[in-house]
Amino acid sequence: MTFHLTLTVNGESRAIDLDDPRVTLLDLLRERLGLTGSKKGCDRGQCGACTVLVNGRRVNACLALAVSLDGAEILTIEGLARGEQLHPVQAAFIEHDGFQCGFCTPGQIMSAVGLIREGHAGDDPERIREGMSGNLCRCGAYIGITQAVIEAQARLSAEQGEAA
Repeated sequence: MTFHLTLTVNGESRAIDLDDPRVTLLDLLRERLGLTGSKKGCDRGQCGACTVLVNGRRVNACLALAVSLDGAEILTIEGLARGEQLHPVQAAFIEHDGFQCGFCTPGQIMSAVGLIREGHAGDDPERIREGMSGNLCRCGAYIGITQAVIEAQARLSAEQGEAA
């Protein structure tokens, strides 16, 4: 049996045929669509390395079945920057050394973007740490990650204030 689905991935509509309903969104992105930015860490939803945005909400792609997302809008780390211009969260991660080995960085960045979009970031480090608690960093770059989220939140708030 073939399952037909349509996803909008990083702004591009994709028609996809799957012959196995057990294919996860992560495996679809990495193996079928060649979008390898989202990492396969634990494959159990415990590390957050595979975090993407689905219809604007943070999702562990390793836990989401692709067939259940027909019609969804998916944003991965590959679709975050605008050409050569980094997203404010990406730029803040660089400025605040919010990474070391870089393995968790795509998931951390996508989770931070989702946290900010959900309106849960603010400027309280403890609140940010709680909101990002589903994303693990084995290198311990949490201070830089928290500072990057605070900085990005401030930048995005300022941009929205200017646009109003």
